[in-house]
Amino acid sequence: MSTHAKRERLLLADLLEGAGPDAPTLCEGWATRDLAAHVVVRERRADAAGGLVVKPLAGRLERVQREFAAKPYDELLRLIRTGPPRLSPYALKQIDEAANTVEFYIHAEDVRRARPDFTPREPDPVFADALWSRLEKMARLLGRKSPVGLVLRRPDGRTAVAHRGAPVVTVTGEPGELLLFAFGRQTAADVELDGDKDAVAKALDAQLGL
Repeated sequence: MSTHAKRERLLLADLLEGAGPDAPTLCEGWATRDLAAHVVVRERRADAAGGLVVKPLAGRLERVQREFAAKPYDELLRLIRTGPPRLSPYALKQIDEAANTVEFYIHAEDVRRARPDFTPREPDPVFADALWSRLEKMARLLGRKSPVGLVLRRPDGRTAVAHRGAPVVTVTGEPGELLLFAFGRQTAADVELDGDKDAVAKALDAQLGL
């Protein structure tokens, strides 16, 4: 596994373990047990994970995920830490890096920021650049449903256009915070929004993400 993806995987597992199986998350309707089951099913049950992107398969995904959520919590954490089986596409270093770095970062923050006393992560410039690289590639996809123009801006001035249109809202923050915003965690992201008042309100309520 790649350095970033492996680190985020282990961090997520540690946060899930510390929170326990019934703690809240930023994922609506999901406790930590449900989030852990989602991570395991995504990597280990390709027959069901297709429901993440193919709507007719969503019912099967929900059933399989419920089955995994019923397993002992310690077993789910062990499966997350162990990583995908050898024949899984996620076992390939390039796919692991591309698909799991952001996935695990977002879900780690889903656990961390659901607690009122959460502690922010210390900035890591190398990791921030890795997240920004992925955000640049994903911005248009994540912002495709925005009802207003949406520009994501780093403090150093680098920008990524998530949605073209008018009026325009500019969202400024560190790459990790911008990712959280673009993945639909707008109210949990530490960002500044600049634009028309009504447009900013629409951006905050927009259905962003995959």
